[in-house]
Amino acid sequence: MGGLASGSRSCPDRNLAPNHYQTSAASGCSPSTRPLDCLPVTSTGGRPLARFSVLDLTTVRSGPTCTKILADFGADVIRVERPGGEGRERVFFDAADLHRNKRSAAINLQDPRGVAIVRRLAASTDVVVENYRPDVKHRLGVDYEILSRDNPRLVYASISGFGQEGPYRDRPGYDQIVQGMSGLMWLTGSAESAPLRVGIPIGDLLAGYFAAIGILTALLEREQSGRGQRVETSLLEALTGSLSFQAAKYVNTGEVPPPVGNHHPLTAPMGVYRARDHYFNLAVGNDDMWRRFCKVLDRPALGEDARFSGVLARVKHRQALDAVLGEAFAERPAAEWVERLNAAGVACGPINTVDQVFADPQIQEADLVREVSNAAWGPHKVLALPVHLSRTPARVERAAPMTGEHTREVLASLGYDAAAVDALLAEGVIEQSKGEPT
Repeated sequence: MGGLASGSRSCPDRNLAPNHYQTSAASGCSPSTRPLDCLPVTSTGGRPLARFSVLDLTTVRSGPTCTKILADFGADVIRVERPGGEGRERVFFDAADLHRNKRSAAINLQDPRGVAIVRRLAASTDVVVENYRPDVKHRLGVDYEILSRDNPRLVYASISGFGQEGPYRDRPGYDQIVQGMSGLMWLTGSAESAPLRVGIPIGDLLAGYFAAIGILTALLEREQSGRGQRVETSLLEALTGSLSFQAAKYVNTGEVPPPVGNHHPLTAPMGVYRARDHYFNLAVGNDDMWRRFCKVLDRPALGEDARFSGVLARVKHRQALDAVLGEAFAERPAAEWVERLNAAGVACGPINTVDQVFADPQIQEADLVREVSNAAWGPHKVLALPVHLSRTPARVERAAPMTGEHTREVLASLGYDAAAVDALLAEGVIEQSKGEPT
């Protein structure tokens, strides 16, 4: 039962299950000593976050992305869903990928008895994650101020569209909207295309990643201070804070970066080019690579042309350079250019469709696709986390739960007997899975 198990509650330092740290007479360590003064014992079965419990109040994508990371590294994540199955209209493979390794309890937070259940869960958990609009958690009575009274060690993470404060705090926040407001669509587009949306919900994903980083940092800090804290991020902050050199250039020079589409704004040639049959990517990142590139291209005069004698010159004369490259690249198919240029140490690659991506031997080597199974969906595939730890890797151990699949066991861990659970079920306060997919 992870962080809700009775053994964990009896541990003097509540975020540690018994036996996760051993005492040392030589160091004067006792069960109530700060954990950093004790000798760690590996007893989590290779699941590095197994001693932490997470109460997941999130929906859609940014929050579930955050809690997916924690669950894959072993945290006991209890996903609180509303009875009736929030999100059941979504295609199964999306929910399957977002919610694997989690447990599900269906609890009606519009009912005071449902709120009371969530508060009891929060009193004995390490982390709460929510992505409501800022006022909703206060209206429900599950905000940090209330929950931390009974659990001062609580790490409480909030993800929103625009932030917990500020003039846009109450606006609905969607990735599409924030891609535009952050400047990303402007920078991604070109004069010909107009602004362009990135093809994945990058704002949701980045906000989830940053929230996970914040949570893990807060848990580490808690081992020194013994205190929890708030962790906050938003889609708008996540995307704006990821504009990298484009933002750094503006805040230091006042120059507004123009949209450059598929070309790198500070380096040339670096972008998308058309070969005889297909497009491909080229990235000539320095002058040494430029000289090798000119040899492969069999255009010796290009390397001697003063207009292209350095990176800044090539950027300045990009249009003239691209005209020459277009003629040269038309002589061979893309696959041949990719092979020849990489052999010469010039960065180059195909532009793959998604089926080509997963047929690529390098992606297959990364072992990103995992298969799980449950009663509703049968065998199905999800994507593993793209990070590899040598001793304690992230794992995909079980399929996403059905809505309310673990409601009974979660309430039993809080001391509810079968009769009390049955009464709450009958009155619609909670729901137990009947086998339907989320």
